[in-house]
Amino acid sequence: MFSHVMLGSNDIEQSKRFYDAVLGTLGAGEGMRNTADSGHKRLFYRHEGNSFGVSEPINGDKACFANGGTIGFKCSSPEQVQTFHDVALANGGSTCEAPPGLRQSGMGAMHLAYVRDPDGNKLCAIYRVK
Repeated sequence: MFSHVMLGSNDIEQSKRFYDAVLGTLGAGEGMRNTADSGHKRLFYRHEGNSFGVSEPINGDKACFANGGTIGFKCSSPEQVQTFHDVALANGGSTCEAPPGLRQSGMGAMHLAYVRDPDGNKLCAIYRVK
């Protein structure tokens, strides 16, 4: 359904440190640097056919997070969910919502961890129990 997800950043170097570490827990390599035709700096992470980008806003306004928006990252185990959370906190992120752990919902059992990146974007690490 999606070709990619792109987030804005007010500090691309801080975002690179954060996402290199956090997405590294999922097996993604280091972010590839890119400069848009407009001169704005961007990062691209590619993993298992998916693309995730971080960019300085091309319109020149400050980057801001989406109120109510969350980007979920699929994990392969409950331990990877916890590692994602811990690495995020160690690299400038902050925890949000309930502590990482098992949750039950109408969609089944899931291990979840919610964090905010240094720009305030809400991320979710998720492992769906089979």
